[in-house]
Amino acid sequence: MTADSTLFLRQLITNPRQVSAISPSSPWLARAMTAGLHPGIGKVVEFGPGTGRLTEAILARGVAPADLTLFEMNGDFVRHLRTRFPGVQVHHGPAQDAPDVLGEGTASKVISGLPLLSMPHVLRHAIVSAAFAVLAPDGAMVQFTYGPRPPLSPQALDQMGLHAVAGPRVWRNLPPARVFRLRHNVDRGGAQG
Repeated sequence: MTADSTLFLRQLITNPRQVSAISPSSPWLARAMTAGLHPGIGKVVEFGPGTGRLTEAILARGVAPADLTLFEMNGDFVRHLRTRFPGVQVHHGPAQDAPDVLGEGTASKVISGLPLLSMPHVLRHAIVSAAFAVLAPDGAMVQFTYGPRPPLSPQALDQMGLHAVAGPRVWRNLPPARVFRLRHNVDRGGAQG
């Protein structure tokens, strides 16, 4: 068992509600979540990196460590991430802190490993709002779920002026996951880009 797996298992046993997954994201899910990232993409933000499986994939796509900022609430994961990924900014706090830490409109992508569908609606809304506060107008939030639904209801997406595009289903993940890309609507009249 790898050090990452051991840490994940220990946190799953001691903090199951905070971890809210039965295994770390698979390499196949990590590749699907980071598709489209490249060295010149600019600032990337990750919510809920856990042991760093998605973080590793983000960096493998050529994003510079200095251009990557992580938000993690679990102190053990934070210490692990700071050791494993030197040069990456790791903030010990919730995703909702992102606008205060980074400022508005500074990121091109937000990659989220947070279990949004298992969270109360108000918290989901706050996290997605924080993502879109830090994203540039043409930026996107990439989120996975363990079901066929996007992380927000159609009504909530409409209220926030967003739309979700379903990406690949990753069968080689435990459990299987679906990737979604959330973006701003082109206009408030419902046209989508």
